[in-house]
Amino acid sequence: MFHKLTDATFEDQVVKSDKLAVVDFSAEWCGPCRMVSPIIHELADEYDGRIISGEVNVDENPQITLTYKVRNIPTVLFFKNGEVVDKQVGSVPKSTYKTLIEKHL
Repeated sequence: MFHKLTDATFEDQVVKSDKLAVVDFSAEWCGPCRMVSPIIHELADEYDGRIISGEVNVDENPQITLTYKVRNIPTVLFFKNGEVVDKQVGSVPKSTYKTLIEKHL
């Protein structure tokens, strides 16, 4: 399942989740972000029921962006038990994200 995450919903949907959460920090104006977003959507479908996947628009949600010190986009953070367990900055192939998901499942 894919979520549009906000400052208001982030804690309930990601931090308190008992599943691995894969969160894409991006912006509409960011070219590389437009390459990563479809990959994260595909992974949400492939791992349906096993992970939570979502996207944070950094321009619209400055609090989460600041809290997790996201300075470059796209940045994908991997959360487990409310903690960041991995991070991928920049656009990379789908296989890289799959490896990181498998590592933490």
